[in-house]
Amino acid sequence: MPFLLAMDLPIGSQVPFMSNPQLPLDPIELAVPTEVDDGNVESFDPVKRAVLLADTLPRLWCGTYRPFDGNPEVDVKLTLTSLTPMGQMVNLRGSMDLGDVATPVQGNLHAKSDQLDLIPLASPLIAGAEPGGVFLGLQAFSPSAWESPRLINTNDPGGGIGGRLALSSECAQPPLQPLW
Repeated sequence: MPFLLAMDLPIGSQVPFMSNPQLPLDPIELAVPTEVDDGNVESFDPVKRAVLLADTLPRLWCGTYRPFDGNPEVDVKLTLTSLTPMGQMVNLRGSMDLGDVATPVQGNLHAKSDQLDLIPLASPLIAGAEPGGVFLGLQAFSPSAWESPRLINTNDPGGGIGGRLALSSECAQPPLQPLW
């Protein structure tokens, strides 16, 4: 049966360390030296990226919105009129045309994760999109998903179903018509 021996030693006295033959390793060998690798330090600054995004993000986005409830797909045009960096976020303001419905929008784009929330402010919106909902994007503006403010809407049975918003900053310009 193993036993433990304890004794009082005067302060400052040194006891020589003897390795224990019962241990597979000397406890001193278990100490891991610390190594600093400068290549593993994250140097990304989301606050600076928010400022850069506010300066360089395209102001015009075009695409489509397809509700999941079977309502027809509609063309979408998003015009950003104000982009303001606020810490790691870019505050977005502008207008969005969802088919024939024009609505002011506001939202936020996170500079580090590229997560977007975009809120249409008009009432009423198009079929399948209820006021109070939000477009959520995990990859900035495309693709985004419609998240209704509630699961069931008695005024619009498809209001809680959701949909997909696909936007691109490369909006096709209509071809020029000849003057003659």
